[in-house]
Amino acid sequence: MHQAPAMDDGRTRNRLRPWIWGGAAGLLALPAIAMRWFPASGVDWRAGDFVVMGALLAIAAGLYELGARSSARLAYRAGVGLAVLTGLLMVWVNLAVGMLGAEGSAPNLMFAAVLLVAIVGALVARLRPAGMARAMAMAGNAQLLAVALAAALGDYRGNELVLSGCFALPWFASALLFRHAAAHRG
Repeated sequence: MHQAPAMDDGRTRNRLRPWIWGGAAGLLALPAIAMRWFPASGVDWRAGDFVVMGALLAIAAGLYELGARSSARLAYRAGVGLAVLTGLLMVWVNLAVGMLGAEGSAPNLMFAAVLLVAIVGALVARLRPAGMARAMAMAGNAQLLAVALAAALGDYRGNELVLSGCFALPWFASALLFRHAAAHRG
């Protein structure tokens, strides 16, 4: 008799947990190390900077944990990791220097909409691989749309637009990983 494949119950062990959380702690420690032992580096973080970055890293690590619990499939977990990393880097770049113009310029708010597309898409998909593939593809398209709108409406250097557009690539790669996970669901 044919037995149905075991479903992933979401309680699979995440062997990357210590590396994810340790890496986040290490990243947060780097500016303190630079300020203490390499003052010529120009790193000058205040307490608020550490709090914001600590919160961002904790959210990113927590989101990866949530995603890793959703499936034991390597492609799925890689898709989650790539999507979370892309979102983290977008926020980090926007807070540090701004993706387009200065960090406070209004067009940078369009990239918050990209994150919103990814988050709402993931919620609507209920973290299922096929839906996650669609959500991350939509985030990649939203990234390209934001860059196209900025190019049409603003006066930005070409390298800013190209680099901002390059953030669509990991969104699309994440979509492909989720699609692979959906196609190979036991």
